[in-house]
Amino acid sequence: MHNKKPVTLAPRSAPTLIAVVLTVALASSGSSAASSNSDSWPAFRGPDAVPVSDNAKLPLSWSTTENVEWKVAIPGMGWSSPIVVDGKVFVTTATSETEMKPPQIGTEYSNEYIAELVEQGLSQEEAIEKLEERDMEFPDEISLTYWLIAFDLETGEEVFRRSFFEGPPPGGRHRKNSYTSETPVSDGTSVFVYVGNLGLWAFSLDGEQRWHKKMESFPIYLDFGTGGSPALLDDKVIVLNDNQDSQFVAAFSKKTGEELWRTNRDIAPPEQPIRRSGWTTPFIWKNEQRTEIIAQGPYVVISYDEDGNELWRMSKHSLLPTPSPFAYDGRLYLVSGVHGDRHRPIAAILPGAAGDLTLEDGKTSSESVLWLDPRAGTYIPTPVAYKGSLWVLYDKGIFARYDAKTGERLYRSRIAGSAGAFTASPWAYRDRVFAIDEDGTTFSFGTGDEFELLGSSSLDEMVLATPALVGDRLLIRTRGHLYSIREL
Repeated sequence: MHNKKPVTLAPRSAPTLIAVVLTVALASSGSSAASSNSDSWPAFRGPDAVPVSDNAKLPLSWSTTENVEWKVAIPGMGWSSPIVVDGKVFVTTATSETEMKPPQIGTEYSNEYIAELVEQGLSQEEAIEKLEERDMEFPDEISLTYWLIAFDLETGEEVFRRSFFEGPPPGGRHRKNSYTSETPVSDGTSVFVYVGNLGLWAFSLDGEQRWHKKMESFPIYLDFGTGGSPALLDDKVIVLNDNQDSQFVAAFSKKTGEELWRTNRDIAPPEQPIRRSGWTTPFIWKNEQRTEIIAQGPYVVISYDEDGNELWRMSKHSLLPTPSPFAYDGRLYLVSGVHGDRHRPIAAILPGAAGDLTLEDGKTSSESVLWLDPRAGTYIPTPVAYKGSLWVLYDKGIFARYDAKTGERLYRSRIAGSAGAFTASPWAYRDRVFAIDEDGTTFSFGTGDEFELLGSSSLDEMVLATPALVGDRLLIRTRGHLYSIREL
């Protein structure tokens, strides 16, 4: 199945989905805005893990016809975000001859459903069976072909399509997940594709497979599926895998796929032994003092050095982590916040930290913690840092602004006219912040001191993947298509 010539497939209408607890979070180092002349977007949320651009020609409004440079169909299902390298747009997807379960919009998630059924008199086991009937898809129910597809950035024409795995998936998935929710990453010469619990692949920019590293398969909490993407550190590919049996962070050679080191992490506290799975991406923080690998898991965030040795940790984080860590203006930001959890923090960390950074209840700062708000965190979308503020999007349709240096909340408002369901992370340019809901409507907000909704643009199709910004193009992946949006 490897090194095939390009294959032409008829686009399918099978739905594309995203993990119930996933922001398909992939981050790389740095904290500056993307260059206006940037011709690449090599990772989810961009080259600096802060999806911001200073390009003055990026579009402010669009529709299915307005400012659409090109639109192409993507077969199958997958909620990985597009990346762009060497004039090509890369996406992953999975196809099947068997119809997949339809996507779920909104935030009626599995724990809530189980609790409701138990209140109605069902046992825990009976409630889980009902959940599986409604929300889950298992490996014995489906066989897949996994694809890496490249499109020409200028025209949208398909350049190649490579299958990299065929057969049953390594585990089940929630119907708001997909089998390819992890976003690829590129160093400019190779594209690295990771599917949690299945494997890691390296491709040339022309689509030739360079190597494949088979990965162990571990159970994920309630079979929700996987979602954390790979990150790059010099000559290494970094993978974070928090699962129910064997949590670890590991480094692999970019040239050969050889495992260079692995650090095990038993992160769940004794009082919460059943939730050990996570869906975040390791963030490479190159700060003024050193390079750190930031790995956010359930309940705790741990920083490692370049060889996998622990530098510091911070507990009292959410039990189901999805937002990505990121850096801005020399500070590291940690975010988590599943509904109903008492710990839903945003924390700003200073360089040079060591040991246990966990704050006592009631405290909001320390020598290494610039500020902490224990109730400000988001469940799925990762905030965007722009013009001195953190712009925080909550999955149920609340938008808030925080001072990035002090943590002061400047405002918080509900987004009128939205579907009230957001998964994709916000982005910013041209003095605006943008947020796209699951119905495919993008809302734009002003960056003044007061909440200001400036407008909306709809693509009339489900969206869960975070867009990419490349030069004056905005690339949006919908349920079945990829759009290139430009001011025409």
